[in-house]
Amino acid sequence: MAGLYGRRNVLSWAFYDWAASAFTTTVLAGFFPAFLQAYWSTGVDPTVTTARLGFANGVAGLVVAVLAPILGALADRGGRRKRFLVSWSLLGILATGAFWFVGQGQWVAAVSLFVVAMVGYSAANVFYDALLLDVAPPRELDSVSALGYALGYLGGGLLFAVNVAMTLKPAWFGLADAAEAVRASFVTVAVWWLLFMLPLARNVRETPAAAGARGGTPLRDTLAGLWRTLRSVASQREIALFLLAYWLYIDGVNTIIKMAVDYGAALGLPTSSLLAALLLTQFVAFPAALVFGWAGGRIGPRAGILTGLVVYGLATAYAFFLDTVTEFFALAVVIGLVQGGVQSLSRSFFGRLVPAGRSAEYFGLYNMMGKFATVLGPVMVALVALATGSSRASILALLPLFLVGGLLLLLVRAPGQPGSGQSAGSSANRPRSVP
Repeated sequence: MAGLYGRRNVLSWAFYDWAASAFTTTVLAGFFPAFLQAYWSTGVDPTVTTARLGFANGVAGLVVAVLAPILGALADRGGRRKRFLVSWSLLGILATGAFWFVGQGQWVAAVSLFVVAMVGYSAANVFYDALLLDVAPPRELDSVSALGYALGYLGGGLLFAVNVAMTLKPAWFGLADAAEAVRASFVTVAVWWLLFMLPLARNVRETPAAAGARGGTPLRDTLAGLWRTLRSVASQREIALFLLAYWLYIDGVNTIIKMAVDYGAALGLPTSSLLAALLLTQFVAFPAALVFGWAGGRIGPRAGILTGLVVYGLATAYAFFLDTVTEFFALAVVIGLVQGGVQSLSRSFFGRLVPAGRSAEYFGLYNMMGKFATVLGPVMVALVALATGSSRASILALLPLFLVGGLLLLLVRAPGQPGSGQSAGSSANRPRSVP
């Protein structure tokens, strides 16, 4: 384990998660929704602002869902995964930093930049996930994937803590007020993202493209190859089953991430406590993700994912009875213990199923499912809330996602199991980057 963390290419790859997770924590989960409501949409009914935010998320998710597999196929054919990652990251970084220039009431500019930043962030993650197979041999996929998520939670949490302090005590940072502090926070995210992306850009070497695939592959040929891949997935039982299972259970995970603060607010809990719980989740998830990575190498990633899904199901059921801030904090700790583990082991488990030399293309499909896994859960929650008039009842709508997703995952034969068509070392001969 110590040797793993001492390898420059592994740490450089993992620190990209440290870099980009600042966007997830400060912008997506923390400040943008609240600032859109209070500053960029002043004087507007809150339901209108909610619709604007939902539309922006939907547009960004749809764009990435469509682009992800195409970009992945292009990158695999040209051996340009790292170049694509840097390019899309720079798009997200520039859009995030540009929030500083958006004045009060300029919601159109704010939402437009948010969509661009989301597309840049999400598209870059396609290539970041694919590069996992360039820095880690099969036996280390679980631990390396977990290291990335762990550093992401730690880095995102640290900067978020600083950003919260900036808004609470703006004078300490030479800022005029909380509004200026929030705008400055977006700039710190852009700088943080750029700074900690540099090690990956410098030190990670990707697997060269296959002979004859490098260079100016026409887009038409790439799209034709992608179409063949999409058709072939239906005949690849393990990949098809896994993607379906992943779509369901990760929708439940994503819904909890996006709606936990809203759920607590609906129960009348104070906003300051809800933000503190969000911050606590980041720091709990840091060591927990590392532990899950270690456990995944011993009990197998599928068993680790299923363990996390059981915990998610129990926590969701308990949330129905939640009444106090203390209970909300307790649930935040429980979710933090399994959130990073489910995410990291899902990535490493899928990496075991990916055919050699087609990592970005297949991770494009993986990320496409992740983007489409942001619709079903919120819609189910909304429909139950409308039907019952109860926020408490609505949270129970997520239970089928964890249950059915877990049952489908049980049907996926892990590499090395009889009948899987793969051995655990089937990708051992895949060329790897040199540290």
